[in-house]
Amino acid sequence: MTYNDRMPATGLLDSVLKVADETLRTLFAPARSARALPLPADTVLTGPEKRHIAGLMRVNHAGEIAAQGLYRGQALLARAGGTRELLQRAAQEEGDHLAWCEARLAELGSHPSRLNPVWYLGSFAMGAAAAAFGDEVSLGFVSETERQVEGHLASHLERLPAGDARSRQILQQMKSDEAGHGQMARSRGGSDLPAPLARLMRSVAGMMTSTAYWL
Repeated sequence: MTYNDRMPATGLLDSVLKVADETLRTLFAPARSARALPLPADTVLTGPEKRHIAGLMRVNHAGEIAAQGLYRGQALLARAGGTRELLQRAAQEEGDHLAWCEARLAELGSHPSRLNPVWYLGSFAMGAAAAAFGDEVSLGFVSETERQVEGHLASHLERLPAGDARSRQILQQMKSDEAGHGQMARSRGGSDLPAPLARLMRSVAGMMTSTAYWL
């Protein structure tokens, strides 16, 4: 790491204040997307279908809350400016996902997970911890996270009612974006994580998924 890549004390303070502002906005302000996602018209859904779809979208919304925390924790302690910019750009795209899921939940007459502050703060801590081991490990963490998220989204696409093309379009675009984030992390030198750590990540994600579906 060169001197120019180091973050001066004033820059670190600015970053901390920025993260605090972003945290409050993520958790307590309506999400807004920078990209318009053309969606098909909604279809008539039964009550049980709506509740099931809302559960799936609540899980995905919680995952995007977690992604905001993860990327911001990693960006805060990134060693190289290029890595920090990549993480911030990925967080912006994840912000689109957050807004799309939030809007879909509202259409279904449902609500986000009540445990969102827990998902955010826990993920922020994990992101900062990964970044503390260096950019290579941090980017490897991104790559493994996105690989697991792709699989998770694929399973949700299979579980959606056949007539819900609106939610399907959202999840398909999210899956495409997640694949791109993982590829970017690998191209920037992200290392493979140890198998036990990858399994731990799956276990934590499974706990969040099963809880957020209901809460």
